Amino acid sequence: MTARGRVVDPEVLDDLAPADPRAVRSRRDLQRVNRVMGSCGILTRTLRDVLGSLPPHAPLRILELGAGDGSLALRIARRLAPSWRSVELTLLDRQSLVTQETGIGFAHLGWSLRPLTVDVIEWARAPAQQQLPARWDVILVNLFLHHFEEDRLRELLSAAAQRCDAFIACEPRRTFPALIGSRLMPVLGVSLDTLHDAIVSVRAGFRGSELSAVWPANALNWKLQEHRAGLFSHLFVALRSDSG
Repeated sequence: MTARGRVVDPEVLDDLAPADPRAVRSRRDLQRVNRVMGSCGILTRTLRDVLGSLPPHAPLRILELGAGDGSLALRIARRLAPSWRSVELTLLDRQSLVTQETGIGFAHLGWSLRPLTVDVIEWARAPAQQQLPARWDVILVNLFLHHFEEDRLRELLSAAAQRCDAFIACEPRRTFPALIGSRLMPVLGVSLDTLHDAIVSVRAGFRGSELSAVWPANALNWKLQEHRAGLFSHLFVALRSDSG
């Protein structure tokens, strides 16, 4: 498993309408999967490390790509809010999934929420100066980059490098233990759709320095880190060196 290259296949959830009961259950399952993988803790710790060079309570702009219903972002926000109150958060997804309840949750933390419904490749291809804001302090990604073949992945990361000072991605790790873990998902009570998507996600996941290899070579002054995180996750961090 570890010696094989990535295999990107369609996932069931990607083709379901937002209100489809199977999609609703899959999104609920995904929240459970994120908890098992420890995604919230991994991303929160990484965000704190990346933001450590900035003064506390400084205004902050964060963009999450492929944000889904925003539930993971809200869990992260609750952990960061004591130190970071002035935050403008953009949640980008091709489907409008953020509920009013989730929006209220961000408002209670003092975070300004901006849902953005657009396909991420369209976002990547649009001129940066036409977007508001044109630049973010941090672009955040969770279980999303593995959906893309190398050419689209390069295009997406090239756009990200032009529009942020830090990029953080938590993805499936393509290892045999992770594949075994994905096949054991039924013990969590997930649906067959989620089981299928979990296996597909691991096969499309990352290992070694595969994300570093597709980060734009002409993007100067970047420090790249890439390594295992937890039992099943792969963490990639790109930090603009002149940002601190």
